Amino acid sequence: MAERTVEPRTVTVCPTRTRLDDILAAVKQYWGFTRLRPLQETAIQAEVDGRDSLVVLPTGGGKSLCYQVPPLITDRTDVVVSPLISLMKDQVDGLRACGYPAAALHSGMTPDDRRQTHNDILAGSCRLIFVAPERLMAPGFLSLLSRIDVRAFAIDEAHCISHWGHDFRPEYRRLAELKQHFPQASLHGYTATATERVRSDIVEQLGLSDPALLVGRFDRPNLVYRVVPRVDVRQQVHEVIERHRDEAAIVYCISRRDTESMSAFLQRKGVRADHYHAGLDADQRRRTQEAFSNEDLDVVVATVAFGMGIDRSNVRSVIHAAMPKSIEHYQQETGRAGRDGLEAECVLFYSAADVMKWTSLLTKSAEEAGRGEDVIQPQLVLLEHLRAYCQPFHCRHRRLVEYFGQSYEASDCKACDVCLDECENIEDATATAQKILSCVARTEQMFGAKHIADVLAGSDTDMIRKWGHQDLSTHGLMTGTPRKRLVNLVNQLVDQGLLTRTTDGFHTLKLNAASWEVMRGDRKVRMQLPPEKTTGTSRRDKTADRGWIGVDRELFESLRALRRDIAHQRHVPPFVIFSDATLRDMARRKPTSPDSFLAIHGVGEKKLADFGDTFMACIKAHGRPSAE
Repeated sequence: MAERTVEPRTVTVCPTRTRLDDILAAVKQYWGFTRLRPLQETAIQAEVDGRDSLVVLPTGGGKSLCYQVPPLITDRTDVVVSPLISLMKDQVDGLRACGYPAAALHSGMTPDDRRQTHNDILAGSCRLIFVAPERLMAPGFLSLLSRIDVRAFAIDEAHCISHWGHDFRPEYRRLAELKQHFPQASLHGYTATATERVRSDIVEQLGLSDPALLVGRFDRPNLVYRVVPRVDVRQQVHEVIERHRDEAAIVYCISRRDTESMSAFLQRKGVRADHYHAGLDADQRRRTQEAFSNEDLDVVVATVAFGMGIDRSNVRSVIHAAMPKSIEHYQQETGRAGRDGLEAECVLFYSAADVMKWTSLLTKSAEEAGRGEDVIQPQLVLLEHLRAYCQPFHCRHRRLVEYFGQSYEASDCKACDVCLDECENIEDATATAQKILSCVARTEQMFGAKHIADVLAGSDTDMIRKWGHQDLSTHGLMTGTPRKRLVNLVNQLVDQGLLTRTTDGFHTLKLNAASWEVMRGDRKVRMQLPPEKTTGTSRRDKTADRGWIGVDRELFESLRALRRDIAHQRHVPPFVIFSDATLRDMARRKPTSPDSFLAIHGVGEKKLADFGDTFMACIKAHGRPSAE
């Protein structure tokens, strides 16, 4: 079973001329796109031909189109397995806005709506049916599908079927039974994040037969990645949000309490923010998610519970206030940014303390579930991979791509803090490290990072007086350096293996062989300069304005307001009407005739009919249009 990896903008498979023409005609009619992205042709062809497949494309890479097009050009009804009601609703709303006949069946529907949808399905008036795995495998629903001779099942978020995936869901395991109930149907798995091991497990668990295994490039060149030492995290998060004022952002925290305190802080700063975590009741979670989708909120501060149901395409920044627990989680969560293909920023505020916190949480969770070392150890290995990613010595894009088993040819991504020369190294890092290690030695390796920082800063605390550490030669050795910065420097030494931290709950610092090499001067050290307390000044990266070239920003904001008004009238999220990429194209080209409006990226025939006159009137009212 060979994987096919295709470089961006490369077409490797050409279906028959008639079939390709049919595909492109459908894509233009419904979605307003004039070309396909890498691997979409091949994936669509596999579904049309009835061949099983596993398609791995990054978020924003166009997975949905791969299972949306086949039923259109074959005039059949296909089924999409989706894990969340909110995700189904957004997809169905988006498809119907394009004139595409789609429906969903879920627990949030009224009995009348459910009956009407059943009738529509039996009448053959739906090309796609979205359903959760639990409902799909119910006997009554399987009987319904057998009456319409379903020929293809698309399984979205297919990594959920694998124990090795980052979001395993037991209910996905039963999907392998589809082969027994529908031997004539093909199965197609879709996911954005899957290592080679997870891909193999998906194929095995679903029982895919000689599948087309299509793996796109994992790189997201429109994203700028930054890993910043965490010093004053609330102020640091606010600074990033200020760079994207009045735009969508997601802030991820580890704990529920952190989401609430961060959200309250941002609200006091005048940010339209709210929190989201699994401890809230279902209605409150729904309201927050809908407010974010409807652009009534700019920022959601969330735990990982705020995940796959996020379909808003114009998220301009994803911020991690603490380190997630694996590169897979990080890739999935940062994948919420820039799904419209426009530039976006991903910032991770990192401290070695996060590794301790996750180690404790993962160990406790495994013990409470009665799981052994064989379960805990793989999770700790994933944690170590992410810790290595956070070090400021390697291109972020390269490290992510290579983690998923692909090569990265460019020598400079020009889209991460390392390649943008934003990581400022300490000139006398070895001497600084020697001061810290000496302090650990002189305090007899009995204390944690905060006490060491207090000693080096020359603090006068009860603990220092109790142990007489005010008399040590290292007391006040780094006076003038803020305590939070000192703690960060200690953590950097732990990250590099130059200090050892115990895992017994006390987090005591211990010297190791590498520590003594540094103190003897036999080993050089590199350390990153932690930022001073943020001042609110905005540092723009070199890629920030790429997507705005030629765009009339004032017109864009007018179009954005119009989009929001129409969306509220129709009770759908604004991105269902038009994406930000489409609005920017309008504000750049300023179409005022039906033909020129239809030529805008993302405008199909239905949207021209529904919205063309209204948006063109806004463009005309704004001023003189561009030459058409």
